[in-house]
Amino acid sequence: MKPAAMLRAEGAMPRAEGTMPRAEGNMPRAESTMPRAAGAALTLAAGVLSMAMAIAAPAAAAFDVGTPAPAFDLAGLDGQVSLARYQGKLVYVDFWASWCGPCRQSFPWMNEMQAKYGARGLQIIGVNLDAKNADARAFLAATPAQFSIAFDPAGATPKQYGLKGMPSSYLIGRDGKLVMTHMGFNQNDRAALEDAIKNHLGGTP
Repeated sequence: MKPAAMLRAEGAMPRAEGTMPRAEGNMPRAESTMPRAAGAALTLAAGVLSMAMAIAAPAAAAFDVGTPAPAFDLAGLDGQVSLARYQGKLVYVDFWASWCGPCRQSFPWMNEMQAKYGARGLQIIGVNLDAKNADARAFLAATPAQFSIAFDPAGATPKQYGLKGMPSSYLIGRDGKLVMTHMGFNQNDRAALEDAIKNHLGGTP
């Protein structure tokens, strides 16, 4: 026969175990906040992805170095911006958007290049691809551009240029033919890109 104390201790076990379902029952309420947080993050990611897909998916094949650059005539900050207007100049066309992080690094560099080489024939054109013009203008208010800005919310121009990533730049020679393409931008790109500009400008440094 077991002592009465042991029987009382063993008998208490079912009651202790019986509290477990009530504790576990609280778990769905704690976890229920996760779908809302995850949903917000997915919505933001989907917005950026859908814009990128709208530009890149229907894009034509990228044109090759040595071929004529596709013409464009777009609304800009100061009237129409036409590639044909800059015939005879070295043109650096840069595609950008307000949500593009590297674009915030490239703008100060492009301002510097336009100021440094504009007199020698360089013309930089930044083509914005934001669906909402207000987003582009908010970016420009925080990161001013000292070069020509054009707007292409429909995304027709990047399709012509075979755009595959943001930002992307195209250097167009004085004869209107593509001489270089570059995708992305970071501080390590600055020297190589400036060298390309200097080489294709020619003449006295």
